[in-house]
Amino acid sequence: MQPVSLKTAVAPYGHTRALKDGSIRSEHLILDHVEVTPIIAAFRRMIRTLEFDVSEMALSTYLCARAHGKPLTAIPIFPLRTFLHGAIVYHTGTGIQNPKDLAGRRVGVRAYTVTSGVWVRGILKEEYGVDLDAVTWVTVDEEHVAEYSPPANVVRADGNDLSQMLLAGEIDAAIGLG
Repeated sequence: MQPVSLKTAVAPYGHTRALKDGSIRSEHLILDHVEVTPIIAAFRRMIRTLEFDVSEMALSTYLCARAHGKPLTAIPIFPLRTFLHGAIVYHTGTGIQNPKDLAGRRVGVRAYTVTSGVWVRGILKEEYGVDLDAVTWVTVDEEHVAEYSPPANVVRADGNDLSQMLLAGEIDAAIGLG
Protein backbone atom coordinates (compact mmCIF):
# COMPACT_ATOMS: atom_id res chain seq x y z
CA MET A 1 0.00 0.00 0.00
CA GLN A 2 1.26 3.47 -0.90
CA PRO A 3 1.59 5.92 1.99
CA VAL A 4 -0.96 8.72 2.26
CA SER A 5 0.51 12.18 1.78
CA LEU A 6 -0.93 15.08 3.79
CA LYS A 7 -0.10 18.77 3.43
CA THR A 8 0.00 20.26 6.93
CA ALA A 9 0.19 23.66 8.59
CA VAL A 10 1.16 23.39 12.25
CA ALA A 11 3.24 25.82 14.30
CA PRO A 12 6.73 24.77 15.45
CA TYR A 13 6.02 23.97 19.09
CA GLY A 14 8.34 21.80 21.16
CA HIS A 15 5.73 19.05 21.18
CA THR A 16 5.30 19.11 17.36
CA ARG A 17 9.02 19.21 16.54
CA ALA A 18 9.48 15.43 16.18
CA LEU A 19 6.66 15.23 13.63
CA LYS A 20 7.98 18.21 11.71
CA ASP A 21 11.65 17.18 11.65
CA GLY A 22 10.85 13.56 10.79
CA SER A 23 12.10 12.03 14.06
CA ILE A 24 8.70 10.37 14.30
CA ARG A 25 7.59 8.73 11.07
CA SER A 26 5.08 6.26 9.74
CA GLU A 27 5.43 4.04 6.71
CA HIS A 28 1.75 4.74 6.03
CA LEU A 29 1.88 8.53 6.13
CA ILE A 30 3.96 11.30 4.58
CA LEU A 31 3.57 14.74 6.13
CA ASP A 32 4.34 17.68 3.85
CA HIS A 33 4.81 20.52 6.36
CA VAL A 34 4.20 24.06 5.14
CA GLU A 35 5.68 26.74 7.39
CA VAL A 36 3.20 29.57 7.89
CA THR A 37 4.27 32.45 10.12
CA PRO A 38 2.41 33.54 12.09
CA ILE A 39 0.32 30.37 12.25
CA ILE A 40 -2.91 32.40 12.34
CA ALA A 41 -2.29 33.18 8.66
CA ALA A 42 -2.84 29.46 7.98
CA PHE A 43 -6.30 29.66 9.55
CA ARG A 44 -7.53 32.12 6.93
CA ARG A 45 -5.92 30.17 4.09
CA MET A 46 -7.53 26.95 5.29
CA ILE A 47 -10.97 28.48 5.79
CA ARG A 48 -11.06 30.30 2.49
CA THR A 49 -9.27 27.91 0.12
CA LEU A 50 -8.95 24.57 1.98
CA GLU A 51 -5.25 24.80 1.17
CA PHE A 52 -4.12 22.13 3.64
CA ASP A 53 -5.19 18.59 4.43
CA VAL A 54 -4.44 19.20 8.12
CA SER A 55 -4.23 22.64 9.69
CA GLU A 56 -3.91 23.93 13.18
CA MET A 57 -6.85 26.23 13.84
CA ALA A 58 -8.20 28.21 16.76
CA LEU A 59 -11.41 26.78 18.18
CA SER A 60 -13.37 30.00 17.66
CA THR A 61 -12.26 30.14 14.02
CA TYR A 62 -13.36 26.55 13.49
CA LEU A 63 -16.75 27.11 15.12
CA CYS A 64 -17.37 30.27 13.09
CA ALA A 65 -16.36 28.46 9.90
CA ARG A 66 -18.72 25.55 10.61
CA ALA A 67 -21.54 28.00 11.39
CA HIS A 68 -21.03 29.35 7.87
CA GLY A 69 -21.06 25.92 6.25
CA LYS A 70 -17.34 25.40 5.72
CA PRO A 71 -16.55 21.70 5.04
CA LEU A 72 -14.16 21.12 7.93
CA THR A 73 -13.83 18.40 10.54
CA ALA A 74 -12.09 19.08 13.82
CA ILE A 75 -10.06 16.58 15.75
CA PRO A 76 -9.71 17.29 19.47
CA ILE A 77 -6.00 17.98 19.62
CA PHE A 78 -5.05 21.25 21.24
CA PRO A 79 -1.42 22.11 20.41
CA LEU A 80 -1.48 25.28 22.49
CA ARG A 81 -3.52 26.31 25.52
CA THR A 82 -3.17 29.58 27.35
CA PHE A 83 -4.57 31.16 30.51
CA LEU A 84 -6.11 34.36 29.10
CA HIS A 85 -7.11 36.33 32.19
CA GLY A 86 -4.04 38.52 31.67
CA ALA A 87 -4.55 39.01 27.94
CA ILE A 88 -6.26 42.38 28.35
CA VAL A 89 -4.31 45.53 29.11
CA TYR A 90 -5.45 49.13 29.49
CA HIS A 91 -4.00 52.61 29.10
CA THR A 92 -3.19 53.95 32.56
CA GLY A 93 -4.43 57.42 31.65
CA THR A 94 -8.01 56.24 31.11
CA GLY A 95 -9.06 56.09 34.74
CA ILE A 96 -10.06 52.44 34.38
CA GLN A 97 -10.06 50.89 37.86
CA ASN A 98 -11.92 47.63 37.26
CA PRO A 99 -13.33 45.62 34.35
CA LYS A 100 -16.80 47.22 34.57
CA ASP A 101 -15.13 50.54 33.71
CA LEU A 102 -14.78 49.23 30.15
CA ALA A 103 -18.44 50.13 29.50
CA GLY A 104 -18.53 53.08 27.12
CA ARG A 105 -14.87 52.52 26.19
CA ARG A 106 -13.02 51.42 23.05
CA VAL A 107 -11.27 48.06 23.36
CA GLY A 108 -9.00 46.80 20.60
CA VAL A 109 -8.66 43.22 19.42
CA ARG A 110 -7.05 41.94 16.22
CA ALA A 111 -10.33 40.52 14.89
CA TYR A 112 -13.63 39.97 16.68
CA THR A 113 -13.65 36.17 16.42
CA VAL A 114 -10.04 35.52 17.48
CA THR A 115 -10.00 32.98 20.28
CA SER A 116 -8.24 35.24 22.79
CA GLY A 117 -10.92 37.89 22.23
CA VAL A 118 -13.75 35.38 22.59
CA TRP A 119 -12.29 34.04 25.84
CA VAL A 120 -11.57 37.47 27.31
CA ARG A 121 -15.07 38.73 26.44
CA GLY A 122 -16.47 35.62 28.16
CA ILE A 123 -14.31 36.26 31.23
CA LEU A 124 -15.36 39.92 31.34
CA LYS A 125 -19.04 39.04 31.08
CA GLU A 126 -19.21 35.94 33.28
CA GLU A 127 -16.67 36.78 35.98
CA TYR A 128 -16.95 40.56 36.14
CA GLY A 129 -20.46 41.33 34.87
CA VAL A 130 -19.28 43.59 32.04
CA ASP A 131 -22.03 44.49 29.55
CA LEU A 132 -20.25 43.58 26.31
CA ASP A 133 -22.79 45.53 24.26
CA ALA A 134 -21.73 48.71 26.08
CA VAL A 135 -18.14 48.34 24.81
CA THR A 136 -17.00 49.48 21.37
CA TRP A 137 -14.75 46.74 20.02
CA VAL A 138 -12.10 48.02 17.60
CA THR A 139 -10.61 45.49 15.17
CA VAL A 140 -7.53 45.96 13.00
CA ASP A 141 -7.69 42.89 10.76
CA GLU A 142 -10.30 41.03 8.74
CA GLU A 143 -12.01 37.94 10.10
CA HIS A 144 -10.73 34.54 8.99
CA VAL A 145 -14.25 33.61 7.88
CA ALA A 146 -15.14 36.17 5.21
CA GLU A 147 -18.88 35.54 5.61
CA TYR A 148 -18.92 36.48 9.30
CA SER A 149 -20.56 39.80 10.19
CA PRO A 150 -19.58 41.18 13.61
CA PRO A 151 -22.09 42.91 15.91
CA ALA A 152 -23.00 46.58 15.48
CA ASN A 153 -20.67 47.68 18.31
CA VAL A 154 -17.58 46.52 16.37
CA VAL A 155 -15.69 49.10 14.32
CA ARG A 156 -12.83 48.47 11.92
CA ALA A 157 -9.50 50.29 12.00
CA ASP A 158 -7.78 48.15 9.39
CA GLY A 159 -4.02 48.22 9.18
CA ASN A 160 -3.48 49.90 12.53
CA ASP A 161 -1.27 48.55 15.29
CA LEU A 162 -3.13 47.91 18.55
CA SER A 163 -0.08 48.73 20.69
CA GLN A 164 0.37 52.10 18.98
CA MET A 165 -3.36 52.82 19.20
CA LEU A 166 -3.28 52.08 22.94
CA LEU A 167 -0.24 54.29 23.52
CA ALA A 168 -1.83 57.11 21.49
CA GLY A 169 -5.08 56.87 23.47
CA GLU A 170 -7.09 55.87 20.38
CA ILE A 171 -8.32 52.83 22.30
CA ASP A 172 -8.67 52.48 26.06
CA ALA A 173 -7.70 48.82 26.35
CA ALA A 174 -6.55 45.97 24.13
CA ILE A 175 -6.72 42.20 24.05
CA GLY A 176 -3.86 39.96 22.96
CA LEU A 177 -0.95 42.33 22.49
CA GLY A 178 1.71 39.86 23.52
